[in-house]
Amino acid sequence: MSMKERVIKIAAEACRPLVGVVFIFSGFVKAVDPVGGAIKIDDYLTSFGLDFFKPFSVLLSFNLSALEFTLGICILLGVYRRFTSILIFFFMLVMTPLTLYLAIFNPVSDCGCFGDAVVISNWETFFKNLVLMGASVVILIYNQRLFQVYTYRAFWFIFFFSYIYCLGFCWYNYYHLPVIDFLPYKTGINITELMAIPEDAEEDEYQYSFIYAKDGVKKEFTLENYPANDTSWTFIEAKTKLIKEGFRPEIEDFHIYNRKDDDVTRELLNHPGPLILIIAPRLEKASDERIDEINNVYDYSMDHDIPFYCVTASGNEAIRRWTDYTGAEYEYLLADETLLKSMVRSNPGMILLREGTILKKWHYKDIPEEENIANVINSYLKW
Repeated sequence: MSMKERVIKIAAEACRPLVGVVFIFSGFVKAVDPVGGAIKIDDYLTSFGLDFFKPFSVLLSFNLSALEFTLGICILLGVYRRFTSILIFFFMLVMTPLTLYLAIFNPVSDCGCFGDAVVISNWETFFKNLVLMGASVVILIYNQRLFQVYTYRAFWFIFFFSYIYCLGFCWYNYYHLPVIDFLPYKTGINITELMAIPEDAEEDEYQYSFIYAKDGVKKEFTLENYPANDTSWTFIEAKTKLIKEGFRPEIEDFHIYNRKDDDVTRELLNHPGPLILIIAPRLEKASDERIDEINNVYDYSMDHDIPFYCVTASGNEAIRRWTDYTGAEYEYLLADETLLKSMVRSNPGMILLREGTILKKWHYKDIPEEENIANVINSYLKW
């Protein structure tokens, strides 16, 4: 083998794990939280005026994660090298200009390429995709130089097993809570502690400037030299630029209100005993599959003096319909929809709290049966 051939072989083999590992990781973390993936896809569709595709956002979330995971496995193992390298190249050919658009115009706060596991800025995403784009070109051109871990006979099994496995993993995490919680409201955390700001915490630093005009000419001034007492200048506008971000608590904007619009956040977080929250971001879309189990938990909580609330972002009409349909007797509280979706990936879901600490979260499919309520809840209250 000539020196040139050796260099090409090394370059192709170096690009293979780079692309493969990134694709596998990206597909895996999306599969862990397919609901979060669907929410991010909804954000994309809204920003591009494609709301009519929203009914398919969950389906798209499932298949996007499975596609990335499968392509990563296949390129890493040398399965269907030509076919896989072509698919990866076209995938990056779409995603790279898309992320450039996101970086320039910022229609969504982050691309969601690694779900909520690793949040990076839109510009960081674009530069990451530039590297992957270059690596995918090398792999496309020299795909036949990649080492095959398995023989051709095993290729179909690896390809289809990877895809079906990832879809099944998505399905489990969709119909139960994610096996790994990448969001701030994990079981075991104390919300009050994660909201706290230390006394010596760094504050945001801003640069202020002022635009004044004189004799038809505009000039920008700073706080130190703006013409405060010079009436010959006419004030036009003020500008504020963040130059250094200060301390940010892990949980911000956690607020829950009663239906009189009173903030009851501290009352809930400081409650000395346990309390139970049913989390329903939108009652209009909430599943009624486990209504009996929810009502049984409510009855248990009333018998044992455990406060029980339903927290939703829905309006009065939706609350009324839900109450009439389910026979709910519990009190309703209000919160931001995004907050509720972050607290539990289920509509409805259930959270057991004590003094601000999340003891346990349930998907509605996993809410305890009537005969098990006491044992299940008591087991977590012993913590």
